[in-house]
Amino acid sequence: MKTKLSVVIPAYNEEHGVEPVLRELRSLLEQHDIEPEIILVDDGSSDGTAAAARRAGARVLRHRYNRGYGAALKTGIAAATHELIAMTDADGTYPARFLPTMLAELKHADMVVGARTGENVNIPLVRKPAKWALNMLANYVTGVRIPDLNSGLRVFRRDMIMQYFPILPDQFSWTTTITLAMLCDRYAIEYVPIDYHRRTGRSKIVPWDAMNFAILILRTAMLFRPLRVFLPLVMLFFGYAAIKMIYDVVHNPSGGISDTVVLASVSGLLTLLVGALGDAIATRLGHVNPNVVVGVRPKDVIEE
Repeated sequence: MKTKLSVVIPAYNEEHGVEPVLRELRSLLEQHDIEPEIILVDDGSSDGTAAAARRAGARVLRHRYNRGYGAALKTGIAAATHELIAMTDADGTYPARFLPTMLAELKHADMVVGARTGENVNIPLVRKPAKWALNMLANYVTGVRIPDLNSGLRVFRRDMIMQYFPILPDQFSWTTTITLAMLCDRYAIEYVPIDYHRRTGRSKIVPWDAMNFAILILRTAMLFRPLRVFLPLVMLFFGYAAIKMIYDVVHNPSGGISDTVVLASVSGLLTLLVGALGDAIATRLGHVNPNVVVGVRPKDVIEE
């Protein structure tokens, strides 16, 4: 029997690039004996993105207004009819030829990610420092080395992802959140090195999105690994208290311990207790929502 795969593609004003991407994708999957359901989610485009996708034979879902990259992914995943899901972009940056290999790797993993570490990777130089810093923060939170935090080429099982829908954002940070959440919950994520082409058209990511990604990583850490956030603060409070106490003893041995030392020590203790409580709650709750309702489509989604 043929492998059945739903491919979800979010798109916003990608009229000029989406049609060849969809045709190449369908041709490649059929050559590998994979029966594809290609779902393009038009996220409120003002151009002919939806019409171009229909010409290429895609199933088109359309948002009445622009809701965001993550919202488009959630719409497509919820509407998919197959258990196996792949996601990619409509701008031609992710080569479709890696999908059969990634699909095969899914037999041994909960999610397979196309890591942009191949021989031909075109990531703008201006983005690389921010990406490195965010990756270091994510590695610290999860305790795992992450080759590519927010790649948009992934293969996974539908029910596995849908349990996280309540915490997945509607913007570009969707990929970052699902990576952190699954790693913190000890799911197996495999990375396949891929190339990354120059995009067709203009990127939707803006420079200040880097700060949003950093805040998101910390927020996700509070949900799954709160001690990773609280422990550095605890060490800062106790470290300051110890240094200040030594200073007081050396320079004013008859004055005793200052109020600053007491305040820093109490602050460190309270922070530690709050962090421990948060960690206990996160451990007790486990997965976010394993009973989430599947297949509910928002009223502003139109299938054409």
